[in-house]
Parts: sequence; structure tokens; C-alpha cells
Amino acid sequence: MSYRIKVPPRTLPVDEAHLVSGLEHWVLGLKRYRWSIIVGFILVLSTAGGIWGVFWYDAHNASKAQELEREATLHLFARPGNDPKKAEANLNEAIALYKRVLEEYPRTPTAPLAQFSLGNAFLQSNNLDSAIESYKRFISTYGSNVSLLGLVHQKLGYTYLLKGDVDQAAKTYSTILEIPGALNRDYAIFELARLEENRSRPDEALKRYQDLIKTHPDSPLTSEAAVRVKVLEAKKTSEPATTTAAPNPSAPSKP
Repeated sequence: MSYRIKVPPRTLPVDEAHLVSGLEHWVLGLKRYRWSIIVGFILVLSTAGGIWGVFWYDAHNASKAQELEREATLHLFARPGNDPKKAEANLNEAIALYKRVLEEYPRTPTAPLAQFSLGNAFLQSNNLDSAIESYKRFISTYGSNVSLLGLVHQKLGYTYLLKGDVDQAAKTYSTILEIPGALNRDYAIFELARLEENRSRPDEALKRYQDLIKTHPDSPLTSEAAVRVKVLEAKKTSEPATTTAAPNPSAPSKP
């Protein structure tokens, strides 16, 4: 009698069967939604390309603005002292280049510096009204730039002094004291003290100088403030004595 070897039917394991079924569903899903997938992929690529384009455009503008600002600054500071016409031409060219930065690249990181430098260029050309306008425009447009804001107010106060507007100068210097983190607070206090002296207010000036010495002992202006304190205190102590010793002009003279 012969025996037959029974060969079990060829079946897939349960896990393998599920895997094949899942792959088939996935392939069918790809076929069914292939156009949606293709469109989504194109949209992702387009978005990524747009973001890259924006970054590239911003970087390109920033580079161009820096280039113009450097050229303007070169014209501003490389003015020959023995050639007034050439110096004036360089100054006008610097002003034109700074204006170009602000007109073409107003949102670049270089724009605040260009606005500040434009005011300085107008100041050097003795165009005080345009300098004041430029400094004010910086304050209104780039006032969040704290690193330059204090210096802008300092220059603005100085320009007001050149115009003879002492009240506006004092107001501008006082604003520096309200700017958080301003690096020129010592300068503002010193200028306010000098203005008080010029207004014949020695007591107020003395308080300002003493405040400078107390709050900014390492300032290069502290030594000069100390000298002014001694002068004002000496005047203050000598005035009563001088008044007491002064003769009475209404008193009759002795025979």
C-alpha cells in the first residue's frame, strides 16, 4: 500500500495577508486621489518656493540698502577741507543717497540708520529745518529702535539750540531721560543743567549737576559737572555777603 504525502494548501499567514490587503488599499487610494495628491504636492512646493522668494527678496533689498548707505557715508565723511565746492558736492550726494535708501528700501534694517544720518547731513549743511524734520521722522517711524533713539533726541535738542529755541531743546533733552536703556542719559542731564544756568536758575542747575555726579559717576562729563558744582556753590555763598557789604545808596553821606 502506498502512502500519499498530503501537502497543505498554500495560504498566507494572517499578518502577511493583512499586509497585502493594506498595500492594495493604499495603491487603490493613490489611484483614486492621485490628482488631489499631485495638486497638494504642487501647492506645498509653490508655498515653499514663495517663502524662499520672500527671504531672498528681503536679503537682496537689505544688501542693496547697505551698499547705498556705505556709499553715502563715504561721501559724507570724505569731504576735502581745501575744496569747498567738492565738499558741498559730496554732502549733496550723501543726502541724495540717504533719501534713496529711505524711498526704495524703507523696511530694511539699514533704513533707521539712513534716516538718522540724513538728519546729520542736513545739520552739517546748516539746513536746520530739514534736519529737525528728519529727526522727527525717525522718531515717528523708527521709534522702536532704542539703540538710536536717544542719539536722535540728542541731535534734535542740539539743532533746536542752534535755532535758538531753548524751550524745545530742554523738552527734547528731558525726553531722553524717559527712554528705557538710553545710553546718553548723562549727556542729557548735563545739557539740562547748562540750560538751567543760562536761564539764571542756579539752584536747578546745581541739582542737575549733583544728580549727574550721583547717578553717572563714570561719565566723562562728571568731572566738569563737579567743577560747575563748586562754582555755583561758591557763587551761592558769596552773594549774601556781597549783598550785606554793599553800601546803601539812599543813606546820607557823612560830613
